[in-house]
Amino acid sequence: MFIKGLPLWIAQTNAWIVSAQGAGGECVLIDAPPDPRAILDQLAEDGLRLVALLNTHGHVDHVGGVGTVVHAQDHEVPVHIHDDDRHMLIDPIGTSGGFGNFLAAEGLDVRPPELVLGLDDGQRVSGAGMAFTAIHTPGHTKGSVCFLLEIDGEQVLFSGDHLFAGSIGRTDLPGGSFDQLMASMAEKILPMPDETHVLPGHGPVTTVGRERVTNPFLLELLA
Repeated sequence: MFIKGLPLWIAQTNAWIVSAQGAGGECVLIDAPPDPRAILDQLAEDGLRLVALLNTHGHVDHVGGVGTVVHAQDHEVPVHIHDDDRHMLIDPIGTSGGFGNFLAAEGLDVRPPELVLGLDDGQRVSGAGMAFTAIHTPGHTKGSVCFLLEIDGEQVLFSGDHLFAGSIGRTDLPGGSFDQLMASMAEKILPMPDETHVLPGHGPVTTVGRERVTNPFLLELLA
């Protein structure tokens, strides 16, 4: 199993490249920040063929590079995002405020992907010989999703901007809700085993167990 995180753009957003075969095989990309050249260079360096792109949510620091990445491929790449955040993927300039000017100035390809597919809670998304379970966790945005992957009996959670090491995603942006985020956390994340690896959209990796006993937001929730 091959998992490589690339912290990119001004927000140091983690783009996760995941491959069951490793270098030279097929891969899935989780999130594409507006630094697509770094992603394309990494795919080329490892000889990986991108077969699916999964978006944890629609904020520009996670989807701003999607168009460039998928249109650079010599084959159609399905792009998955929850329907509640689809509009941000389709129009990253118009929905990202001042950051839209950056995308235009950098000359990024912001044409919508040719194949955009929705995500339902509990849906299994297959690609590169793997199956990711989409977990709808609204709160950071209405369409925020975490992706759960089982590897040799272990669970890996790509948590986007829902859960970080020592913190949670902000809820003060349009579509955000602290109450929804905490409800999602209680219902969907906290029941997971302590050993579940958490690979977030920003910052270092952690585990559900570590966050359960150290994360102040989770400690307050559990209290």
